[in-house]
This record gives sequence, C-alpha cells and structure tokens, in this order.
Amino acid sequence: MPNHESTEKSIVQRLIKKVGNPLEWRWADKVLILIGIQVVAFGSAMLYLCLAIQFPEILANCMNPSALTYVLKINISFFLLYGIYALLAYRFRKRSPNSKWLAYSFAVIISIHTFIFMAGIGYATNPITFLSIISQAIIGLLLFDIYCSLLILCTWGLMFVIQISGELFGLLKYAPYLIEPPFTDGKIDNLWLILNMGEGIFSVLVIFILSAYTINRWHKREEQVIELSELLKKMFGRYLSVEVMNSLIENPSALELGGGRRKVTIMMTDLRGFTALSERLEPERVVQMLNSYFEIMVDVVFKYNGTIIEIIGDALLVIFGAPQEMPDRARKAIACAIDMQNAMVTANQENRARGLPELEMGIGLNEAEVIVGNIGSSKRSKYAVVGRGVNMAGRIESYAVGGQILISESVKQGAGEVLRIDGQKEVMPKGAEAPLTIYEVGGIAGPYNLALEERDPAPAALALQIPLRYTLLEGKDVGRKDVEGFIIKLSKNSAEIICSGPVEILGNLKMNLGDVDEKLSTRDFYGKVIRLSEANTKTCVVRFTSVPPEVDGYLQALRKHAVKPGER
Repeated sequence: MPNHESTEKSIVQRLIKKVGNPLEWRWADKVLILIGIQVVAFGSAMLYLCLAIQFPEILANCMNPSALTYVLKINISFFLLYGIYALLAYRFRKRSPNSKWLAYSFAVIISIHTFIFMAGIGYATNPITFLSIISQAIIGLLLFDIYCSLLILCTWGLMFVIQISGELFGLLKYAPYLIEPPFTDGKIDNLWLILNMGEGIFSVLVIFILSAYTINRWHKREEQVIELSELLKKMFGRYLSVEVMNSLIENPSALELGGGRRKVTIMMTDLRGFTALSERLEPERVVQMLNSYFEIMVDVVFKYNGTIIEIIGDALLVIFGAPQEMPDRARKAIACAIDMQNAMVTANQENRARGLPELEMGIGLNEAEVIVGNIGSSKRSKYAVVGRGVNMAGRIESYAVGGQILISESVKQGAGEVLRIDGQKEVMPKGAEAPLTIYEVGGIAGPYNLALEERDPAPAALALQIPLRYTLLEGKDVGRKDVEGFIIKLSKNSAEIICSGPVEILGNLKMNLGDVDEKLSTRDFYGKVIRLSEANTKTCVVRFTSVPPEVDGYLQALRKHAVKPGER
C-alpha cells in the first residue's frame, strides 16, 4: 500500500521546489501577493454590499442603507487602483523586481483603504480595527522590511489624527455607515456578528499562516546554520585551531575569494629519509605511520594557534599570523617547532609499539610578507599562502637534519633575545641573490620556556676505523663518486668521518660501507655534513638522514661492541 504521508510530503516538496520560498520572492511578486490578500479581504465585503442593495432584507439592522452605494463606490475606486498596481508590479518583475517605492506606496494605499472602511463602521468601538493595524504591520514586516511596517503604522496614526480632528470640529461623523449601535437590549446583531467574525478570522488566519511559515523557516535556517557550523568545524577543524576557526565563523567575509598582504611566520616540516623508508614498507603501514605522526603534530600546531595550509606527503606547511592576527607569531612558531620536535619521542614510541621504524623530522622557519587568502576560482578554491618567503622557508628546511630547527634572520629578530642559539651557518639557497644566515635553535625562554630534548648520545670512538665510499650530492665537487673515507666515531644518529677529499658544510653525501659482504656494501645510506673539524677540513660530523635497517643494525652493533675501552 502506498505511504500517504510520504506522498503528501513529496507533493509539498515538489510545490516548494517549483514556487520557491514566497518570503524570498522579489518585492514586485510580494506586492502581487498583498494585492491578492486585500482583494480577498474586501471582495467579500463588496459582494455583501451588492447583495444588500438587491435584497435589503439581508442588511444588518444597524447599518445605514443610504451609505451602501457610497461604500461600494469607495471600494470600487480602490479596486481599480489595485488593478493599476497589479499591472505595475507585473511590469516591474523584470525591470526592477525589488523596487521599494512600489512596495512602500502600496503599503500606504492599503492602510488608507482599510482605515476608511474601519472608520465607517466605528474605529474606536470595533476590535477589528486594531486587529487590522497589527495584521498589516506584521505582513509588511514579514514580506518586506521594518521600514514598510513602520510606514503602515505611521499611515494609520495619521488617519486616526485626521478622523479624530474632523469629529472634534464637526466635519466628520463617527461611524457614518451605522444608523445605530449594533446592540439591541444588550444583544449584538447576529448578521453584524457574522460579518465581523468573518473579517477577524480571515485576518488572524493570514497572520498565523505567514507568521508560522516564517518562524518555521527561521527554525530551519537555525538548524542549517548549526549544521553548517558543525560541518565547518569538521572540515576546517582539521586545519585551524579552535580560536582561528571561531574567528572565521564569526566573520565569514574572511573566507571570501581573494587575498591580501600579511606578515606571517612560515613553518616547513619534513620527515628525513621517509621516501626511502616508504619504499620498504607496505602502503597500509606507511599510511598508518603517517596518520599517527600527523595526529600528534597537528595537535601541537593547534596548541599554538598555527594554521595548517597544506599537508604534502610527509611535509607540513604551517603559518602563524593569518587568518587571525598574532603579534608574537615568531615566538609562537619557534615554541611550536620545539614542542613538535620533542613530541617526536611520543610518535616514535607508538611506532616501536606497532613494529614500525622510528622517524626524524627537520623544521625550517622564515618570517616574510606574503599574499594569504582564498585563492582559486568560484567553483574550487583553498586557503593558501603565496610568495618568495614560502619558498625560502622550504630552502631553510632542506638544510635541517632530523631533530633540528633552523630559522632565518627575520625570525630571529622577530623573536628577540629569548632564544637559545646553538649555532649559525651561512648558506646560499637556490634563487637567493645573496648568502643567507640561518640559525640553529636549541630553546626559547620567557612564557614558553622550552628546550630541545637531547636524543643523540655523544659519539663513541671506534677501536677500528670503518671504511666507506661516498658520493658528493651537493657542493663544489658534486658528482665525485667513490671517494674513500673512514668512520672514526659513531653515535645513534651521526658519525665522525675522515674524508680523503674536501667536503662542505651542509653538503649531502650518499655513502656505502666498505670491507663488508657484497649485499651490505650495495646498500646506500645518506647523511648531511653538519660540522667540520677546526683542525682538519677533511674531518667532519655527518648526521644520518636515511639509513636502511641492515646498515643501521651493522653500525649500531659496532658502536655497542667495537669501541675503545672507557669511551663508549
């Protein structure tokens, strides 16, 4: 059997879809609605008057028969005026659909018409008068705006003043349509009661329908706003802190298409050796490891009100200072970076519990003026940041090894004297016009009071030097292959190496172990030169950036068992 409730609902939905929401129609269409309401309201009165002229016996005893023709002429005049307004409204539907003068002038006309009718039957002794005032004022408010409602009230007020003044000076008669009060021996005239009740019920019914419809629409709008707010929180809550997100919800204009110049602190993070690591693991394990890592890092970013612009593979692009202004953005960005590096301990604990390898992250920070905002098309856009400063942050991050935070001169100046600087280097990034000084941050004082946790123990001196071959991937001698060297000291994440040729600070090396079986010697591992010996430029400290498990196992076994006595 068909579901009648669903069928009715479907019919209503089709009707709403076809006609739309009447309260959201154009003003010219609403004027046509108002004309229809007025014609229905006074059309019944005109029909009664016409019948009363033909059949006097149906006329209420209290009414003045000689006034019927006069009343009928007034109503016909106003109906002709309504016809003119209907034509105007129909023409304005295309030319000027939201014409205010058309709506406002028509509001005045219907107010005058209604008052003349009410004054004729006794405005002060007929409750329908005040019901009509309220009805028309509410209709004007619901269909148009507060100004239309106020105009209706002002028109009624002016008509009251004119009527009362005319009565005081003997120019006008009170209730000229009546020859006597509609009461006989304390009883109201039945026909009079029916006519007034009909008018009152019609007015109440119109107001109820419009008010109920409007209030229902408001409730639905509120539900939609709440749903939209929750949707925004679910969507943008993955990228923005709660404070920033609430700011955007309160000020939606900040999400409009377009951008502006803004001074921000830009953070770039990247996992070291993750590409090589992901090639050795199953895709599901890689995704599991990334999700666990980002779950921790995103919470830290939100803790410092950072805005996540993009997650690119294993990298994060975060800005501080947009869309919400942040006066201490440089300090917050540095504190966030330190907290993120320290949080890697928790991330690696979870990885070990799941049988996954440990991760290391490098972070670069830069302060610059960039263009930030919603960039794209009207169909697809994203909150983005554009400018040379973003590229420079990426260059700085590329120099960082696992567990390291590097900042530009602009970030150092923005943060002030609260930083603990563990070192500085002069580099020449790609695209830079002059050398760039970058600083290694070890901690920040002040209200944050954070420092990087020491995770790499001091290198142990090996009893026997470990031969290796290396290839320069960056620097003046890039491309030199199979250069020989020896590992003389070893820690968990770094090694001190004697090279047979010169190396440059921050140069990247691809290395292979020597004097081992063929399977192990063909396994590449990578590192970055982080320090040169002051006494010998051929001795350097290399921080490992990507080491296969078998090579790492071999090196750590040597570190544990093949060290000089007393130097472990």
